[in-house]
Amino acid sequence: MNAFDLRNGVAGYGLTTANILYCLPDHQLLLQSYTWQDYDLAPLFPKLHEFLEFWTQRLDGPLHTVMVAHRQLIAPHEVRTLRAELKLH
Repeated sequence: MNAFDLRNGVAGYGLTTANILYCLPDHQLLLQSYTWQDYDLAPLFPKLHEFLEFWTQRLDGPLHTVMVAHRQLIAPHEVRTLRAELKLH
């Protein structure tokens, strides 16, 4: 984990997965599934909202259902200091 990941993890960013069900453009009664995944900020999910806005404006298949799962990569209570450091060589 690099410093960028740690900073974003403490700020609330975490891996977000959205399972999107949408109607097929030519067959409105059939649903298709799409899985979207990115690091996003809970609980507002700005990247997910940006993607869904793009979907509704640019793609033909209307959205049916969006299910979201999110787990912060690191929370402040998970950060701890090292008591010792071992070096080889």
